[in-house]
Amino acid sequence: MADRWKIEGDSIIWDVANDANLPHEDHIEMSGRKVSVIVRYGVDENRRLTVAREVIWPMLRTDATDVRGYLRRTYSEDAEFFSNGVPLPLTSVREIRFDGVFRVIYDAPNEGAPIIERTIYPSKDLSAVLEDWTVRNQSASDISLQVIFPEYSDRFTGVYGEYLIENRSPEKQPETITAGDSSVYTQIFGAAISSEASSLWNAVESDREHSQRRSQVAVLRDTCLRIDTPDLILNSAFAFAKLRAAESLFETKMGLVHSPGGGRYYGGIWNNDQCEYSGPLFGYLGDEDAKIAALTAYRNFASYMTTEYKPIPTSLEMEGTIPYHAGGDRGDAAMYAGGASRFALSTGDKAIAEELYPSISWCLEFCKRKTNAQGVVESDTDELEGRFPTGTANLSTSCLAYDAYRRAADLARSLNKSEDAADYDARADHLAAAIESYFGGMVEGFETYRYYEGNETLRAWICLPLCFGIETPRTSGTIAALFSPRLWTPDGLATEAGDKVFWDRSTLYALRGVFFAGATEIALDYLEAYSRRRLLGEHVPYPVEAYPEGGQAHLSAESALYCRIFTEGIFGMVPTGLRSFQITPRLPEKWPSMWLRNIHAFGCVFNVGVERVQEKERIIVTTPDETILYDRIASPGETHVVALPR
Repeated sequence: MADRWKIEGDSIIWDVANDANLPHEDHIEMSGRKVSVIVRYGVDENRRLTVAREVIWPMLRTDATDVRGYLRRTYSEDAEFFSNGVPLPLTSVREIRFDGVFRVIYDAPNEGAPIIERTIYPSKDLSAVLEDWTVRNQSASDISLQVIFPEYSDRFTGVYGEYLIENRSPEKQPETITAGDSSVYTQIFGAAISSEASSLWNAVESDREHSQRRSQVAVLRDTCLRIDTPDLILNSAFAFAKLRAAESLFETKMGLVHSPGGGRYYGGIWNNDQCEYSGPLFGYLGDEDAKIAALTAYRNFASYMTTEYKPIPTSLEMEGTIPYHAGGDRGDAAMYAGGASRFALSTGDKAIAEELYPSISWCLEFCKRKTNAQGVVESDTDELEGRFPTGTANLSTSCLAYDAYRRAADLARSLNKSEDAADYDARADHLAAAIESYFGGMVEGFETYRYYEGNETLRAWICLPLCFGIETPRTSGTIAALFSPRLWTPDGLATEAGDKVFWDRSTLYALRGVFFAGATEIALDYLEAYSRRRLLGEHVPYPVEAYPEGGQAHLSAESALYCRIFTEGIFGMVPTGLRSFQITPRLPEKWPSMWLRNIHAFGCVFNVGVERVQEKERIIVTTPDETILYDRIASPGETHVVALPR
């Protein structure tokens, strides 16, 4: 299928006026610290647009016992416009663009008539969503314009008392717009505890909110971690994924937290999404708020690690007030330990490392106690929480535990805990051998892994040994299985061969793992196809949760996993100390060079470049001012250990 969208600068654009493939509908999510908005939009055969703004206020809880009890409202009515007293209809759509704000440009109803644009975005700090309507007078004469906005006011009694939900709009109309000039009219969708509502409405101001949103997007795009490759689609997809990963931060009673979003998951933390997926990226990103949010997750889960060694919660929902266990132990301790170790190392902060080390050690002791007689780590289920069978021990939990042991060993060495480091490395060695003997086998004709004892059907998570560098004779068979028609679909990996269900997270892990394992060219082909589909296809511009469950929601942690395909897959970065990392770059044959820029990690800000030099590669590490910290010529596939200055 042809692309529906195209890249233009820092935006993606849907040229609706020249799109013959209509109707079409889609949705996109944007988040601020106290609000999230899912814009659901559709264009019919006549290019007429419908928009529903689903606004969610995560911290305005509606029911103390409901883990999804967030105040929400959906608004579908549009403003009405009158030019010189005559109705000015919202006509067919010319184009829709997204660059961190959602923007629609309408056709003028007739020659000389005003052009209308609308822009939707969340406030960064306030519990409000804004919709700016810009009216451009393209005629040679002044016009008198009047805008009538739909009115809405409601009260709801929730967990924290009475909530006031209102729409507010300007009172400066009608007004004259001079020839060639324009004017902006803003509708605000806000909610607050009634006693605090006046503070909200006194604080919200459209110019400031729009400027803050634009500034947030620009900082994330330009000064935080970014990639520079010859592939414009990959560069753009990375930039958008970075935005979605970093914008989904919410102010809660726990502190600032990163939450998945997607219409269902707000104001809470999860061991997979936050500890395992997004936390390790935030150690590199360079966004201080994201780093704080990662620490909030690790700190709050640590409070549930007791001497009884009971499983830690799956999630801490509703601002941390509801600890939730989904399906028993999902391997959450392994998720936590691996993610926290990678995060602690990448921050380069000894105080953070020392703070997190006891909770990491607790999790590894939990894994040790869950190790069965065959040497693999048992868990009741995995992160899919019983949706698919997992047996008494599954490949995911053991692979996550393996990585946790390896990274914790590196962390222990950084803290001069040599005995712990030796112990964790030994446990990792034993677990790697056990993974091979317990899970290794022939499945559907491929020399790969059974997901659990007795499993005879290929599963997407067979990719995990590739991600964590578990040395195995099954690498080529596993890669062949992943990209076989039994598992690969147009939307990426099916969770189980023969099933239509897919979860993007397994596809994102697989792409990272295949790069890390050195199958660069085949991995690049599938990464390009996946990225093009997600960025420019029918549902844009981010990775999604799952289908059919979740309705392909734009969960933010999946975007973090997309970024990690580049940091940990293509560049092969692995933290090895508070000031050191190793890199095993996989420069595609058709690329002359590739760069990771503005890496904020290991106590430094630096760039990593790989440049082709005849049959070899030049690996360069520089400071932002181009001071060279590391410069080597090496054969492709070599691993480099880089120590950064203190």
